[in-house]
Amino acid sequence: MTADPEHPVVHGELAELRRRLDVAYARVEGGLALLTHRTEETDKEIDGLSARIIALEHSRWPLPAVAALTAVGALVVTIWQALGH
Repeated sequence: MTADPEHPVVHGELAELRRRLDVAYARVEGGLALLTHRTEETDKEIDGLSARIIALEHSRWPLPAVAALTAVGALVVTIWQALGH
């Protein structure tokens, strides 16, 4: 058998490529983990904001009721002024 003089160089290059691939894979995995964490945090914030909006919608006065109260108040003031007070 004859020894190939470039054989050790190929192993070295393969080892370097493998190292680079491992580094790139770790970088991608880290990025995906960060994106997953941010997505979970965003989902929690959206859920909290949705709950706040629902609470605000249930506690607000409907516009027709506000209009009716304003009209009644205006009628009371008009009658009070008409009676001379």
